[in-house]
Amino acid sequence: MKIVYISIVMLFFSQAKAKDYTKNLQAIQCMDTLLKKYGFTQNELIALFSNVTVQQEALNAFVPREKQKRIKDTRTPAQVQKAKQINLQYGAWERYVRLKVTEKRIRQGVDFIQKHKKTFEEVEKKYGVPKEYIAAILGVETVYGKNVGKYPIFDTLVTLAFEENRRNDFFRKELIHFLRLSKSQHFNPKDVKGSHAGAIGLGQFLPSNYDAYGVDFDKDGKITLQKADDAIASIGNYLKKNGWRKDEPVAVHVFCNEKRFSRYETGHTHFYNPDNLVGLLPLLPWNYKGKVCLIKLEKKEYDEIWYGAKNFFVITRYNHSDYYAMSIHQLAQKIKKRFYEN
Repeated sequence: MKIVYISIVMLFFSQAKAKDYTKNLQAIQCMDTLLKKYGFTQNELIALFSNVTVQQEALNAFVPREKQKRIKDTRTPAQVQKAKQINLQYGAWERYVRLKVTEKRIRQGVDFIQKHKKTFEEVEKKYGVPKEYIAAILGVETVYGKNVGKYPIFDTLVTLAFEENRRNDFFRKELIHFLRLSKSQHFNPKDVKGSHAGAIGLGQFLPSNYDAYGVDFDKDGKITLQKADDAIASIGNYLKKNGWRKDEPVAVHVFCNEKRFSRYETGHTHFYNPDNLVGLLPLLPWNYKGKVCLIKLEKKEYDEIWYGAKNFFVITRYNHSDYYAMSIHQLAQKIKKRFYEN
């Protein structure tokens, strides 16, 4: 047992390297901004930036494969074999959705709404966003707060801001937002954990989104997206400000007699007048008068086609993926059905 434990510790420290960024030119410029504009002291900044654990696993997501440092694959042979079987058994959409829309997640979503029913009702009334869609986002993002992320946000943002990758400029701005937040919301930036991209809380907001969309719904003087009330309201506010239309549909499955669909451009950025879409008819009542996008879900045996309305597009503002938005829609509808059955 001791040998195994020592090996794990050695592996951890071989991958997690501490680094002093106080001598990095770009980091110095960042610290200078924080010093002059946002009330930080030199001692505070030196303490923060002089001992940063490089987050190589997070960095690997933003650099070309040939520049990635290898992280040990901890899967067992059985787990590797199971993953190969899944790839052969399912199409791209089926592989994606099977991890997002599950019986357990539906049940947890209903329980979460019931637990925070008053907040959900007040948020729905204020922002016009149905409770089931907010709950679905919380379910897909963090399993209703059970998985908010393992990465130390400060170290992750410093790594992504100053180690070469395709989004350095973006992460430098997010780092400044995060440290500004630590001042205004009175928390230690070294204490916060989140995603490999620096997202925080139950709804996985990037630091810059706190300013634009964060809501202090429980009126305690702080926006704390690790708390349910603030997270629920902030997601409602986010969707509303990005164009959510109250009482309008999101998406509908349409009839298509083609096994593999290529007749029209698909995706949430291509919009059509549905009257011009020959042979594509909604399979459920659809009283939407606006333009629609066509969403293609690639299954192993065939492509499934859906109309996406304006509110579908709004969900893609949260994550620019058709599959993400569709998983939110389908999970929301299943949560809604189960919630009103109870």
